[in-house]
Amino acid sequence: MKIATIVNPLFALKRLARKLLLFYLIMFMKPVKKLFARQLRISQTDTEKSMWELLRNRRFYGLKFRRQHVAEGFVADFYCHERKFIVEIDGWVHNKQKDYDMVRENILRSKGYSIIRFKNDDIVGKLSKVCRDLEVALTLSPSPSGRGKQSRKF
Repeated sequence: MKIATIVNPLFALKRLARKLLLFYLIMFMKPVKKLFARQLRISQTDTEKSMWELLRNRRFYGLKFRRQHVAEGFVADFYCHERKFIVEIDGWVHNKQKDYDMVRENILRSKGYSIIRFKNDDIVGKLSKVCRDLEVALTLSPSPSGRGKQSRKF
């Protein structure tokens, strides 16, 4: 018996297992993540409220941002679909999960997302610097749909 005949069924079985896992994640985890994101929107922090006031209703360069949006299975604090751009606010929780954040960021970047991170202290004490940094990051971020022109500034 050739090794190839043994390996091929194992390979096919692994592919089937991956497809079933992906199906499970799409069918069952997505609704769970959406519920989790909804709960995060309800109980947002003061820092997130400040940032949301800056980004909501196309106030920042006319770009539409969503808060606590599920992207690739991860909940992003703020997300601009027009630019595939994510704004993350790092509170005390992120000090304990730096490895997770790094892996998460690498996955999102590999899928074409641009990400910028701010610390809570920056938003509370240095909002004008946050605005400038966000402006620069958005300028460098491509506009895949051709929309998101810099029409209005906060």
